[in-house]
Amino acid sequence: MTVATHHLLAVDVGLHTGLALFSAEPRLLWYRSHHFSSPAKLKKVIGKLLRETPPTYLLLEGGGPLAELWIQEAEKLAITSQQIHAQQWRDRLFYARQHRSGSQAKREADGLARQVIERLGGKKPTSLRHDTAEAILIGVFGLLQLEWLDDLPPKNSRNLSRGKKFNLS
Repeated sequence: MTVATHHLLAVDVGLHTGLALFSAEPRLLWYRSHHFSSPAKLKKVIGKLLRETPPTYLLLEGGGPLAELWIQEAEKLAITSQQIHAQQWRDRLFYARQHRSGSQAKREADGLARQVIERLGGKKPTSLRHDTAEAILIGVFGLLQLEWLDDLPPKNSRNLSRGKKFNLS
């Protein structure tokens, strides 16, 4: 008898797309960034990506027509999906002073994402694009909401096990 493995795919939605795949253990299985030249090219890749390692949950930061492409494909594959705003995960993972501006939030995201990579077993990056760092942190937010992760004590942020719960299950 095989046991189904649950996965969470976190996506920073855009033509510059950040992606991070987590298992329920939790482990960071992979993270990456892709640049798509058009929404049509993104749409072609979404289906392939969601079938590659089918996630149980899809957590998207962002909205608009590009997010709709992800949601529609997830619905076809019976994958639970949810959209969030950057402010939601930033409020949970950082002190307010750490994300007063977009550029400051991106710097903080890079540092915290590197700590997550180290803690959850991802391959250490030589460079890390901001959309990929944000996808990793979107994933941490989702792991906390799903209670696959109890806490994450990074050096510069508050206890991540506190905060409002969102219904991802």
